[in-house]
Amino acid sequence: MPPARKRPRAYDPARTRTAVLAQFGNVRAAVRTLTPEQLALPTRLGDWTVRELVAHVGMALTAVDRLLGEPEPARQDGRLLDWPFAIGADADAIAGTARRLAAEHPDLDAHLAEVERRFTERLDTHPGSRLLPTSAGALPLADYVVTRTVELVVHTDDLNAAVPGLDVPYDRQALAAATRLLADALAVKAPGGSTEVRIPPYAVVQCVEGPRHTRGTPPNVVETDPLTWVRLATGRLAWKDALYGAKVSASGERADLDALLPLLR
Repeated sequence: MPPARKRPRAYDPARTRTAVLAQFGNVRAAVRTLTPEQLALPTRLGDWTVRELVAHVGMALTAVDRLLGEPEPARQDGRLLDWPFAIGADADAIAGTARRLAAEHPDLDAHLAEVERRFTERLDTHPGSRLLPTSAGALPLADYVVTRTVELVVHTDDLNAAVPGLDVPYDRQALAAATRLLADALAVKAPGGSTEVRIPPYAVVQCVEGPRHTRGTPPNVVETDPLTWVRLATGRLAWKDALYGAKVSASGERADLDALLPLLR
């Protein structure tokens, strides 16, 4: 008899909203401290400057406003876990928009304040069940807001990498949601039960085809911390570099995730 299909992870909309706004607030507070010289620094995102990266962080919330401005799809035809594999198609348009916004808004703090106000207003006036036409298909607004935690955590890390000493903090709930969504995406990409991936304290998933583990110590185990996992899943850190730097432990013949990463491209 095949194993029962696992129920998709549920996210509380109120907690997700609070997490998104908390992480966005952390970024806003840091942006206020940036000097013109720091805003001109390069980032690890191709030829983007810090200024353009900050403008892109704002896009994480304006995407909700933009999608709510589109006609509502007739039915849901996407899943939350489709989103990580669909965002690459938007890369060129995203880059162009970030550069335009950076040029149009010299006062980045004022721009982000307006972005936050508009995002909050939109969530206050639309139910979480309202469908949005995303690149991953039609998704409920409440599910799409979960994806905003990934965007904000990832780009907070990008900002911290670009500006020495900036140290933008990570909201615990935002980091938890981002970690869980990306861990579940791995389980979708490599279904199975032979390997256990542990990302304490937020997620444990079973993945990779092979003999299913049922009791005792799993024969194949991968363990890492949440930020390292986010970096691996988004291509900010290579699997081999994480192993070499002791950022991840992997034991067992099916514990090599190199061919499965990154998840977001």
